[in-house]
Amino acid sequence: MRHILILAATLFATSAQAETPRDFLTRFEKEAGTAASAERGARFFSAKQGGEWSCASCHTEKPTQAGRHAKTDKAITPLAPAANAERFTDAAKVDKWFRRNCNDTLNRVCSPQEKADVMAWLLALK
Repeated sequence: MRHILILAATLFATSAQAETPRDFLTRFEKEAGTAASAERGARFFSAKQGGEWSCASCHTEKPTQAGRHAKTDKAITPLAPAANAERFTDAAKVDKWFRRNCNDTLNRVCSPQEKADVMAWLLALK
């Protein structure tokens, strides 16, 4: 019985650990099947690609700074992990916001390559 409790505690502790932004980059690169490009990520972030907005419309051209939602004017904390340690630490939030924001800016879901490229760029910002 004691072994079961130790195993259960170990499994719970492992699954409860926060992910890191690098974990998401690795995940997206694996899903894309190729390495990310920070240069492509920077271009993607600034480009209007189907919707009326780009990522920068709300997160600013410098995602190390706070932004504002383009429609609601709601304050948005900095997106870049270097400026906001809480960013990209929760898989459910990351998946939710990529899905929602990609739909707003692209009128579709982002590809794993697009997510990887944006993550690579965001991680390069200081």
